[in-house]
Amino acid sequence: MSTATRSTGTAESADLAPVHAATLAAILVSGERPPRPNALQTSLTFGWRAILKIKHVPEQLFDVTAFPIMLVLMYTYLFGGALAGSPREYIQYLLPGILVMSVVMITMYTGLAVNIDIEKGVFDRFRSLPIWRPSTLVGYLLGDALRYTIASVVMLSVGLIMGFRPDGGVQGVVAGVVLLIVFSFAFSWVWTMFGLLLRTEKSVMGVSMMILFPLTFLSDIFVRPETMPGWLQAFVNNNPVTHVASAVRGLMDGSWPTAEIAWSLGWAGALVAVFGPVTMRLYNRK
Repeated sequence: MSTATRSTGTAESADLAPVHAATLAAILVSGERPPRPNALQTSLTFGWRAILKIKHVPEQLFDVTAFPIMLVLMYTYLFGGALAGSPREYIQYLLPGILVMSVVMITMYTGLAVNIDIEKGVFDRFRSLPIWRPSTLVGYLLGDALRYTIASVVMLSVGLIMGFRPDGGVQGVVAGVVLLIVFSFAFSWVWTMFGLLLRTEKSVMGVSMMILFPLTFLSDIFVRPETMPGWLQAFVNNNPVTHVASAVRGLMDGSWPTAEIAWSLGWAGALVAVFGPVTMRLYNRK
């Protein structure tokens, strides 16, 4: 193409640019604006974002696959003979508790993810969007619900291989897992608050572990509270993790522990009622 031709084409493009801009403006003005997304749509979108992060960084699944397997193998074969006479007998009591422990422990990663996005400045872009404000945080929790489900499937699969036989059948197992996920979803609001409140992810992890270790180990996950001193029983019997573990264990055993289920759902509702508004207040002021 000659220089003259190129010059002519450039000139014509320059002349047509205002025409194209005017046409585009007319289309945008005359056309209907797309509807504003509702709360459910935006929450699901941010939940999908959390799932995509797992897809691109599959190492995040280590804590819901390898770590739970290690826990159930270690505790079953180390303590099964001493506490229940045999590993096969002990795993009937242990597996529901270890399942609760594993899922509750990984809830802290919600706070870590929030804190990392704040440090990277991603939250500033999210807050400028015309969307339902809590949808960003709810999306994190919805994405983590997938992690809880994966952890539950992994733990139950390993337990079945090792000899775990739930008398409640599929219905009892599914009911127990659903109850655990509901509680974990509510419990994650605590770590979301810390993710907004604390300045570094190391601080979030340190505070989370300081709270999680007493809650999980000082419970009925490993042994029955009746074998403990009276002062320790008082704490263990009122520990929310104990209520959840007992409820999940009962459902998988084929019973319907109404009191424990009510306590578990009550704790879940209380956690959301207390930490949900506090988290949103911190988010709006961040």
